[in-house]
Amino acid sequence: MARRRPLQLDGRLAVVTGAGSGMGRASAELLAARGCALALVDRDAAALEGLASVLRARGASVSTHVIDLADLTAVAALPDAVAAAHDRGPSVLLNCAGVSMLGSFEQATLEEFRWVVDINLWGTVAMTKAFLPALIAAGDAHIANVSSLYGLAAPAGRVPYVTSKFAVRGFTDALRHELEATDVSVSAIYPGGVQTGIIHHARVAAAVAPGAAARAADAQAALYRTTPAQAAERIVDGIVRRRPRVFIGRDSRLSDLVTRVAPVGYWNVMRGIVAAAADTRA
Repeated sequence: MARRRPLQLDGRLAVVTGAGSGMGRASAELLAARGCALALVDRDAAALEGLASVLRARGASVSTHVIDLADLTAVAALPDAVAAAHDRGPSVLLNCAGVSMLGSFEQATLEEFRWVVDINLWGTVAMTKAFLPALIAAGDAHIANVSSLYGLAAPAGRVPYVTSKFAVRGFTDALRHELEATDVSVSAIYPGGVQTGIIHHARVAAAVAPGAAARAADAQAALYRTTPAQAAERIVDGIVRRRPRVFIGRDSRLSDLVTRVAPVGYWNVMRGIVAAAADTRA
C-alpha cells in the first residue's frame, strides 16, 4: 500500500470517548487547538460540560454526549446525535475511554470481569462499528484505539484488564488490515504509566480487602511518569502521522522490546518491578 499523507486536522470533526478526564480530556484539548470541532463522549456529565465550556471559550465547536459505553443501544444511536449537532460526520475517532480493576483472577467475579471487558473492549468495538460508515464516507479519516502497556505485557494481578487490552490490540491490528484499501487509517495506542488517576478510581474486586487495594494502587501509581498532556501529544502526533502503533512513555517502549526479545521470559524481568502493584492479598 502506498504511504498515506499526513492527516490535516484543521476543520475536521473528532469524536473522543473518555473526554471527561485524563488522556481523553488532554487529547480533546489538543485536537481543538489544532482546529478540530469536538464531539465529547463520557459518562460524567459534569466533567464533559466543564471541558466543553473551556473549549467553547477558546472558539471551538463542541457537542457533549453522556452515555455509558457498555450500553450498546446508546452507542449505536450516537452517530445520528453527533451528525445532528454538527451537521456532518467525523473524520477522527479516538476511543480513549477505559476502566480498571484491582484484584487477581481468583478474586474477581465473572460479573466484575465482564464489566471491564464490556467497557474497554466492547465499548471500543461498538463505537468503531457505529462510526465506521461515516468515517469511510468522510474520504480521509482515522481511528485511534487506546490499548495499554498491558496490551503488550501480561502481568499477574490484572487479568481482566490485561484481557481487555490485548483484545483491543488484536481488534485494532486486524481492523487496520481490513481497511487498507479504504481512506481510513488506524492506530493502536500503547500508554505506559500515565498520571490520570485511573488506578485510584479503579473498581476493587469484592474479594479484595480495602487496605490491600489501596496499597496496590499506591504502588502502581508510583510507577507512573507520563503526564496526560505528554500522552496527548503522542496520541495526536500518531493520528496526524497515521502511525500503526503509538508508544507512550519509555516503559511502554521497553515493554514492547522486552516482550518481542523474550516472549516468555520477559515476566522474569517484569515481576520484580510490578510485584507490589499486583499484590492485592490482605
